[in-house]
Amino acid sequence: MTRENRIVEKEDLIKQDKYVKIRKQYRKELLSIKKRRRVPLGPHATFYFESFDTMLGQIQEMLYIEKGGDQQLKDELRAYNPLIPKGKDLASTLMFEINDPKLRADFLGKVGGVEEKVFFQIEEELIKGVPEIDVDRTSAEGKASSVQFIHFNFSEGQIEKFKLSDTKIIIGINHSFYNYKEEISNDVKDALVKDFS
Repeated sequence: MTRENRIVEKEDLIKQDKYVKIRKQYRKELLSIKKRRRVPLGPHATFYFESFDTMLGQIQEMLYIEKGGDQQLKDELRAYNPLIPKGKDLASTLMFEINDPKLRADFLGKVGGVEEKVFFQIEEELIKGVPEIDVDRTSAEGKASSVQFIHFNFSEGQIEKFKLSDTKIIIGINHSFYNYKEEISNDVKDALVKDFS
C-alpha cells in the first residue's frame, strides 16, 4: 500500500467521475486534517505541514481543476511526492500571505534567503530547515518567493523528545527582517507526531 510507502501513486486517486460527486465532502474532511497541521508565525507567515493525505488531496484537486490526464498526473506526482514525510522528517509549505500586491512585493523584496533561516527548537536543540531544491526560492535580485517548501530532518533522539507530552517545541524564522518564533500547540504536535511512525 502506498500510504505505508509514503508515496502517492495513480491507484490512490479517486476516479474523476466519482470525485465530482464526493468533492465537497472530501474537501471538508481534508480541511479538518489541514487545520491541525497549520502554524501561523508572525503577521505574514504560515506553515502548512504536509502529509500523505494533504498531498493526495492536492494532486486530486489539481487534476480536477486542470483535467490534464496522465501527463499532468506524472508532473503532479513528481512535484508533490517529495513533500510527504518519510518517517524521520517533517515537510512544510511555508506561505507568506499578504493581500495587498504592493505591500507583498515590498515585503518579499526584503526577506531574500528566508528559506535558509527556518528552524525547529526542541528544548535546547535546533533543527535547521532545509529548503526544497527543485528551484531557487530567492531570486538573484534577493526577492523571496511567497511559497517555500521546507524539510526538517530529525535524529532518533530528537524524534523521541518530540513525542514526549511535556516537551516544548518551537518553530521559528530568524531572518533579520522577519524574526519570530512560536510554540506549537498540542493539537498540532499530536498531528505531527504521526508523521514519525
